[in-house]
Amino acid sequence: MSKTNLLSGLLFFVLQLSTTAMNAQQATAINQGLNAQQQSIVVISALTATGDLDGLKARLNTGLDAGLTINEIKELLVQLYAYCGFPRSLNGISTFMRVLEDRKAKGIQDPKGKEIRLTIDRTDRYERGRKVLETLTKTPQPKPAPGFGEFAPRIDTFLKEHLFADVFDSDVLTYQQRELVTISALAAMPGVESQLQVHLKIGMNTGLTDNQLVDVARLIETFISRTQANSLRKLLAKPIAPVIETDMMVRIAELDIASDYLDEYKAILKEEAEKSVKIEPGVIAIFPMYEKEKPTQIRLVEVYASYAAYQAHLKTPHFQHYKTATLKMVKSLTLVDMASLDPEMMLEVFKKLK
Repeated sequence: MSKTNLLSGLLFFVLQLSTTAMNAQQATAINQGLNAQQQSIVVISALTATGDLDGLKARLNTGLDAGLTINEIKELLVQLYAYCGFPRSLNGISTFMRVLEDRKAKGIQDPKGKEIRLTIDRTDRYERGRKVLETLTKTPQPKPAPGFGEFAPRIDTFLKEHLFADVFDSDVLTYQQRELVTISALAAMPGVESQLQVHLKIGMNTGLTDNQLVDVARLIETFISRTQANSLRKLLAKPIAPVIETDMMVRIAELDIASDYLDEYKAILKEEAEKSVKIEPGVIAIFPMYEKEKPTQIRLVEVYASYAAYQAHLKTPHFQHYKTATLKMVKSLTLVDMASLDPEMMLEVFKKLK
């Protein structure tokens, strides 16, 4: 074989290897889900939007540990004012301040990250915001926006000037990260499906993949609710997860409490019930009651998403504390397993109390 043919063959072989490697990398990029930092952005945004400050505190720590900078989280929380309101945005910022103080006291030095710099030019903010929205949507944006913008021009102005100009002026977060924030907040809140659908398209325009958005739904199910996750899955045309499992547990616990311990027992039970419902995704309800004529007769309505969720509940520190602390207070205990006459009606239970 001549040197020319040999070199041509080697070159062809190298090109084939390079092409194969590039295709493999592209396939991996398409199929992979959210990385640790992106997952933290999703959960922090969702918990802020729903006002779960206890959960938020823990996940802010997780986000910092995953490598999110202080300024990235600041920007995330500031942006959320446009989607869940100033009160929840400010509550999130206050929670973040306390988290940073706690970490500093423990000697943890978190990176501040890229400095937050805003555009000095304040002329025609509306036009700047309109152009940003055109970049995000990849479609022309008339002035004013059709429909709501014509009916209420001020809201169109606020949208363009405050959100897509003022907030988006900072490049501490990329457009993709900002859309992940928005999608996560909207997915966590009921009644905003039309806005969520719009931002799913924008998110894909910024490079978010189908698998990454499915990952968002998984995180929303874990940290918010399966119902909210299903709203996102429906828009993504993905299979809906059943809200009620076939092995969902419903039971009534009947307890007789020693009168000398009644007040102490009720305090321990109240704390355990609150923690269980708030912390454990599989605990749908623990609703304590007592008979009016016989206050020592306590009744609990307990609903668990599945038998596995019930077994997990029994192993939690708060249940173990309840069990050991009240052992001497309980004179008798009867557990009555129940079956629902209308399982679908379970979705409507307690809704009218909100």
